[in-house]
Amino acid sequence: MSIVAIGLSHRSTPLSVLERTTIATEDLPKLLSDACSRDHLSEAVILSTCNRTEVYAYAEKFHGAYQDVRNLLAEASGLPPEAFSDHIYAHYDDDAVEHLFGVAAGIRSAVVGETEILGQVKQAWELARTEGAAGSVLNRLFRQALVVGKRARTETAISQHITSASQAAVAMADEHLGGLTRAHVLVLGAGDMAEGTAKALKAGGVKELQVANRTQSRAEEVAERVGAQVVPMVEFGASLAASDVLLTSTASPGSVIRVDDMAVINGARRGNPLLIVDVAVPRDVDPAVGELEGVTLLDMEDIRVFVAKGLDARKVEMAGVESIVADEVDRYRNETSVRGVAPLVSTLREQAEATRLGELERFRSRLGELDEKEREAVEALTKGIVAKLLHTPTRELKGSAGTARGERLGDAMRTLFDL
Repeated sequence: MSIVAIGLSHRSTPLSVLERTTIATEDLPKLLSDACSRDHLSEAVILSTCNRTEVYAYAEKFHGAYQDVRNLLAEASGLPPEAFSDHIYAHYDDDAVEHLFGVAAGIRSAVVGETEILGQVKQAWELARTEGAAGSVLNRLFRQALVVGKRARTETAISQHITSASQAAVAMADEHLGGLTRAHVLVLGAGDMAEGTAKALKAGGVKELQVANRTQSRAEEVAERVGAQVVPMVEFGASLAASDVLLTSTASPGSVIRVDDMAVINGARRGNPLLIVDVAVPRDVDPAVGELEGVTLLDMEDIRVFVAKGLDARKVEMAGVESIVADEVDRYRNETSVRGVAPLVSTLREQAEATRLGELERFRSRLGELDEKEREAVEALTKGIVAKLLHTPTRELKGSAGTARGERLGDAMRTLFDL
């Protein structure tokens, strides 16, 4: 049995493919159940964010698990496997553990050190536990992954400065326009990403900030928390026609702003330039909108290029986080190895205890004349002999757990004691 991590991410997959393999939150319970019904997957956790769709599994056979996960992603996305096979990656055992720990620590994100990913890892694990898809192996793995993420953010400065895609989107818009203090900005969406964007805009001193959302009550809640104005969706077009910047991040499975609709709105702008930053995956804005006169359309791929420019300044912090990840991988491996020999040690002790009790029973007639204290002495004597005989084999086996020597000792113990 092995731990495997198989998926697609911003590092290996074009946005046009990645957005089609993103799994909606409401679809995850069914997909988790489907994953665990596959032939080679015993446990599963599915992590789907704007930057990645990954399946972590406890699997019987690696190649069988790979096929199961690839087919699962194909069925969930409606894409043929060959549409994303060139972009899919797979890790197993220590590499899978290292990958998850790196994800939780924020060093596998488009925005290195982002803070949202740790919460997303936790939510993915909690959902898998609720659905009965995560068992003892993945529960222990994800519990330690959260520890790694917290260590990375408390023991290094990896999460200083720009720490989210929403902050990066605002910083990129600010750089593109040479400042936002005179800008009229409209935010479309009312989820965590959209609210993070609105907060970053407000903190940056934007001149005018409006929020629109399909469910107006949610837009009102966000607007109240950040100090923005609410735009009813029936007035969205008119508001956009008067805006300088649109930042959009909804959970829509398809385009919210189509090129035909935007062309009408653009006509009312009378040539005034418009910057659109689409942070959603799948994208909210039809890519053809970027071809309209006066419209500049940026998306997550542009954000990745933007944040990559500042990566050199974080290399020292990256090294510190990578050291934490390596340390935690070693700790996980060692603890797993010790747990792996525990059943063997337990079986050995159970067998020895059964032999001790059997011998006492065999000599019971000869011990019948002993008084209570003498019986207690015989009991203590025989237990002590067994404990001393097993002490060294147990110590050596546990001390060598996870090594080639430990495997040889384990095999020898099974043979010698017929375990």
